[in-house]
Amino acid sequence: MRAIETINLRLEARRGHYTEKWNDMPTRPCWVEICPRALEDNFRFLKQAAGQAELLAIVKANAYGHSLALCAPAAARAGARWLGVTSVEEGVAARAVCPDAQILIISGVFRGQGGDVIRHALTSVVWEKWQLAELEGAATIGTRPIRVHLEIDTGMSRQGAGRDDLPPLLARLGAGSPLQLDGIMTHLFAADEADGAVTREQLVRLAEALDAIRAAGLQPEWLNVGNSAALLSDQAETIAELAGRFGMKALIRPGLALYGLVPRFNPPFAGSGPAVLTSMREQLRPVLSWKTQVVALRSVAAGTSVGYNGTFVATEPMRLALLAVGYADGLDRKLGNRFSLLVRGQRAPLVGRISMDQAVLDVTGIEGVATGDEVVILGSQGEEIVSAFDHADAAGTIPWEIFTRIGARVTRIPVEGSYG
Repeated sequence: MRAIETINLRLEARRGHYTEKWNDMPTRPCWVEICPRALEDNFRFLKQAAGQAELLAIVKANAYGHSLALCAPAAARAGARWLGVTSVEEGVAARAVCPDAQILIISGVFRGQGGDVIRHALTSVVWEKWQLAELEGAATIGTRPIRVHLEIDTGMSRQGAGRDDLPPLLARLGAGSPLQLDGIMTHLFAADEADGAVTREQLVRLAEALDAIRAAGLQPEWLNVGNSAALLSDQAETIAELAGRFGMKALIRPGLALYGLVPRFNPPFAGSGPAVLTSMREQLRPVLSWKTQVVALRSVAAGTSVGYNGTFVATEPMRLALLAVGYADGLDRKLGNRFSLLVRGQRAPLVGRISMDQAVLDVTGIEGVATGDEVVILGSQGEEIVSAFDHADAAGTIPWEIFTRIGARVTRIPVEGSYG
């Protein structure tokens, strides 16, 4: 890896590959390392676990904060035919780096975006009549069918068509429509509950909707159901069986597992859970590491206050390390005085409140700490690991939020990858 002084990386699409351009300007030493090869390995492993089902790689929210520009092509290299993004604008960005992928807009099209959906050959999730109207109104732009996935609300009450909403929507998608019903989608919102009761109820409602769709004379290709938790709890076979019953292909949407984390199940499975879950825990590799450097060191006397409002007071002479990371970079302010980072392979406590751009470590008990030493915020160093679950537990949140709130000003750089 090149020195931190030149980590400003710009990636440009060149026929589906990348050229790397490194600025000469020195940068603030707070960065994220992304291992595309780990993501490729994770995808291939998940595909094997999915059996008959196809996988849609979730790269929304800048690939869960990992960098869409790095992760979407990695998923495609590993064999992903489908990519999932939040919005049309994310879809356009994904198309620029993955020209051959099927790209699904999971949160649907908004007014005025129909033209971009068609120009960039995107597939939109739909569930409202006005969304169909938006795409129909732009249909004259292109000559290819405008593919859509109709989302069914099977109990989450977030987005999706209910039972009474289906007839007018299906009528709009019949013969003569410029829209092609390519898939049916639902979200298993409690797939991380080990007893599976809610998921079973959802699949019953989904089957009822599929009966209505078949009765309307429509035959979509894809049954787009399930996330990482569904895959890891052995739901892939059930989803594939349901798809086969209606002459469809199963499509499962892994997100967190793609980036190397196994979702927690609540309540947990008895014992180690399904064999696939045990295997995932052993095989999946984290894709992201978040790092900074020691900017300065100082010795303080007992009784010295540290940080805003003096929430930490030294109880003895201490050695403190200033870091170039703060809550504007995504380091949760609640972690001050209650969390540790890694320096020289050892855990060092965060002391005082985390500032917008800086934080302070107590390195009193760690010999040899020097200015410029690498500090691991999230990842491994020596035998020690700080995981996204560690951050989430300390901050009272979930790993998805830990990843996605890492600030845009934190440079993402590839490691162990080839882009030729």
